Amino acid sequence: MAYQQSSAGNGMVGTQREQLYHQQQQQQQQQQYQRQLMAQQQASQYQQQQNAQQVMPGQQADSANYVYFDRSTAGFSKATLEKAMATKVKLEHGYRKAVEEIVERNTRRAELEKRLATDTSISDDRKVRQLNALGRTESSFLRLKRTRLGLDDFRTVKVIGKGAFGEVRLVQKIDTGKIYAMKTLRKSEMFKKDQLAHVRAERDVLAESNSPWVVQLYYSFQDTFYLYLLMEFLPGGDLMTMLIKHDTFSEDVTRFYMAECILAIEAIHKLGFIHRDIKPDNILIDKDGHVKMSDFGLSTGFHKQHDSAYYQRLLEGGATSAATAQQNSRNSLAINAINLTVSNKDQIATWKANRRKLAYSTVGTPDYIAPEVFSQQGYGRECDWWSLGAIFWECLIGYPPFCSENAHDTYRKIIAWQQYLVIPDDVHLSREAEDLIKRMITSPEQRLGRNGADEIKNHPFFAGVDWNTIRNIEAPFVPHLKSTFDTSYFPTDDLNDVATEPAGDGTGVGSKDLAFIGYTFRRYESNSHAF
Repeated sequence: MAYQQSSAGNGMVGTQREQLYHQQQQQQQQQQYQRQLMAQQQASQYQQQQNAQQVMPGQQADSANYVYFDRSTAGFSKATLEKAMATKVKLEHGYRKAVEEIVERNTRRAELEKRLATDTSISDDRKVRQLNALGRTESSFLRLKRTRLGLDDFRTVKVIGKGAFGEVRLVQKIDTGKIYAMKTLRKSEMFKKDQLAHVRAERDVLAESNSPWVVQLYYSFQDTFYLYLLMEFLPGGDLMTMLIKHDTFSEDVTRFYMAECILAIEAIHKLGFIHRDIKPDNILIDKDGHVKMSDFGLSTGFHKQHDSAYYQRLLEGGATSAATAQQNSRNSLAINAINLTVSNKDQIATWKANRRKLAYSTVGTPDYIAPEVFSQQGYGRECDWWSLGAIFWECLIGYPPFCSENAHDTYRKIIAWQQYLVIPDDVHLSREAEDLIKRMITSPEQRLGRNGADEIKNHPFFAGVDWNTIRNIEAPFVPHLKSTFDTSYFPTDDLNDVATEPAGDGTGVGSKDLAFIGYTFRRYESNSHAF
């Protein structure tokens, strides 16, 4: 009897303790929410102050407590002005980033609370434990973000690619053993070739994306000479390598890859970005044979930091970029002359071999770029659908629709596409495939996809495609990998023919580092030990 009474008493005490514990948890959550709300209000007030109209010179003060004066940089040295600008940019970025991080943390907690509230199978104690676990993960992530990541934290396994402004290496993180693809970009080249806006746009779209159709960015950091992007390694190579190997695909295989590319481009557009450089060598293949979009060096999200004029103003007073006047682009150099005909497969193979070298150079290839991009008269997301249409043509016919003996002729044919878009007589396509080509490689006003990806998805060529589960089905090609370090699907032999420019001494770059403020990134993952 005494044992039963004691048990009942202990039960009452336990209930009181549990109630007290829940009350404390609620108070802590309310306090945290209030702090986040105050931070957001302060950010809003700060933005209002920035947008408020400034008092004009000579205007009388409304109160004796304030003195108004003309704001002028006259009399300050160049070094002082550069330091002031750097401080201004750092403060603005730091404040904006702090507010964004608070909103992100608050969103993650709100999403977890919403999910737990609707899950009746989980006990209250377990829900509290999950919320506490989230808090610990957030704290751990904040500590990790304060640690400085550097090149010494990674071991190079192999160089797997070279591009216009740097190279791509397969690397291993020393402390975790995880494998990444490290893209390095020379800062000096970013200034010379007027690529500051492009490199920032690439970093931003990768950082903002959580889509399975876009290559995942895990880290970005910098040192005196280089920018670094640490991305997931996709061991299946790219679509260009597959086209060089197989020449053409069947319509069924083409349908699979085009459907996945449509979903990838749609995901990019939903983020508010235009890729502008859709081509086979930017379509990567993962370990399961599915595609992911990469290389956003020409993308734009219409942010001010994706506009070259922003960096010209930011660096005003310093050395101007020689590329600004000349407009030297990735597509400015002519490829080697090749007499390309449909009937001569050997010459087509030679063209493809040269195209691989072209992909490694500072040139790129114009074969997939929409005509409105060349005209510089304004364009939108529909330019990416033209590029996909050109890839669609190549998958079925064996080469792009406007390839020529040199890049200049390719430009000319693309601009006059109505005259040169002719399907060869010895190529037999289904009625649906031919119709889709003509409705994608056409004027922007008539182009399929101008009103969204659903226009293309609903085309008869894609009848029977399950857009919701396509990533779960077996791909036509699945890479056979011997290990996690297997790079056999990356033809690295050609890299020996591509010269690597030596890194500069950094002279003059240090004073311009403010152009790269905010470039550092570390992806949040719920399993914080992954960092």
